[in-house]
Amino acid sequence: MRSVRTVACELPAQLVLSHDLSVPMRAALRYETDDPYAVRTVFHPPGQGRTVEWFFSRDMLAQALSEHTGQGDVHMWPAVDAGRAIVFVALRTPTGSALLGFPAQGVESFLRETWSAVPSGAESGRHDLDAELAQLLAGN
Repeated sequence: MRSVRTVACELPAQLVLSHDLSVPMRAALRYETDDPYAVRTVFHPPGQGRTVEWFFSRDMLAQALSEHTGQGDVHMWPAVDAGRAIVFVALRTPTGSALLGFPAQGVESFLRETWSAVPSGAESGRHDLDAELAQLLAGN
């Protein structure tokens, strides 16, 4: 049995409401080695008693540090705002959309920790496909 390592951090985020207005909010990023391709992100929208959860590809988040990436409901890209490097994340659902900004340095630090847990390119080694297939076929 493999041990599961978790990498977690809280990052400040900006919920962009317009070109001139954004509000701060918290976002928690979580990476678990038993799901090595995904980053779970929990947003804490201001003034709401609930959270919003999204899963991102770890590779997409890394790519967003240097170029535009994404398709469908999630798009990410790097930018500079007031001299600070940020990563924008645009999310879309059938009921609405949101544009968020994260400090690029925080995203990069988080990703470095995930890569120390599971190096980029080694994700497939974290899965025992035979065991997972046997479990699926057994109906568990």
